[in-house]
Amino acid sequence: MVPSLPLYAETFGVSSAAIGGAIAVYGLARFVMAIPSGQVSDKWGRKPALAIGGLLAALGNFLSVYAESYPEFLIARFLSGAGAGMVVTTGTVILADITTPARRGRVIAIYQGTFIFAVGIGPLPGGLLAHHYGLLAPFWFCGFASLIAGLLALFAVPETRHLAQSKVITGTKLPPLAVQLKMLWKNIGFVLVSGVALSHALTRTGGLFNIIPIIGSFRIKLPYDEIGVALAIGSLLGLCAVYPAGMAVDRWGRKAVIVPFTIITGASFLLFAFADTFLFFAAANALWGIASGIGGSAPAAYAADSAPPGMNASAMSLFRMLGDIGYVIGPILMGVIVDIHGANTALFLATFILFSIGIAFARFAPESYKPGM
Repeated sequence: MVPSLPLYAETFGVSSAAIGGAIAVYGLARFVMAIPSGQVSDKWGRKPALAIGGLLAALGNFLSVYAESYPEFLIARFLSGAGAGMVVTTGTVILADITTPARRGRVIAIYQGTFIFAVGIGPLPGGLLAHHYGLLAPFWFCGFASLIAGLLALFAVPETRHLAQSKVITGTKLPPLAVQLKMLWKNIGFVLVSGVALSHALTRTGGLFNIIPIIGSFRIKLPYDEIGVALAIGSLLGLCAVYPAGMAVDRWGRKAVIVPFTIITGASFLLFAFADTFLFFAAANALWGIASGIGGSAPAAYAADSAPPGMNASAMSLFRMLGDIGYVIGPILMGVIVDIHGANTALFLATFILFSIGIAFARFAPESYKPGM
């Protein structure tokens, strides 16, 4: 929906900041649902949490089609985000359940890679659907895809909650949720890696989802399908780099991947700022896709490393919640900057944010896993 979502929101006659709000409300829902998703997965199981998330996302996408006003559209987007948030959070909890630190990077790389690949490749069919069948077609497609995902979760995904519980010392009772979250908040590495996730989410939704399609459509005058092709190029290249990146995370540690590729992701937004042709636009997408594909799995692996025994759900839901703040403020912040100072200023800010968190993580975060530990 990346090529069509901001353009569809624009049909309600709203400003760039309000268009950003249509994207931000999706992130707000993910933010709100992060901790509850972890609690549902702990109390009812991982499988029910995944299934509920898929079905809720389907409902939100279908309601988006029938929205007659901008507020109705925002409500539908909130439901979609709530469902997606449950799926993504529960998925990372499952990965924390089934992995050990020695192979966590590779496994999470596959998961994060498919997520980033879907984010990047989605604009290709989305652009084609919007170009040939109208701006509502991608919402129909995503609604049915979410419905299928929910059914797969319900009937095909095995339950893994017992694996996390088996790591708790017999007779030991986990502390209350508030105490667990306080323990995690005191871990400087966990807080900083959540900041890395926040920065990537902020720049992805505020820049890639909100500004980049508008630059492609209005500045470079590209049709919807070419915008989708350019975004898909980066996604495909990122997918190719995902598994080798996961191996690197397990072989050389998490920081060796997180730091350089957070910086490179920031550099990709500089290319977007100067893109004036399809080839230049596609090259910027390629750099973004490769950098985000390589660096996407390491933060989640670092967060999972930081979870005390039995606290996978709390750790990964808090990690997702802090990261999802970026989904909330990114589109609105970038939209306001575009309205006042133009698209390039917003892209320069995205670069600065990523450079800053990358340097801070390099300086202050301890390595969470060293080969041979």
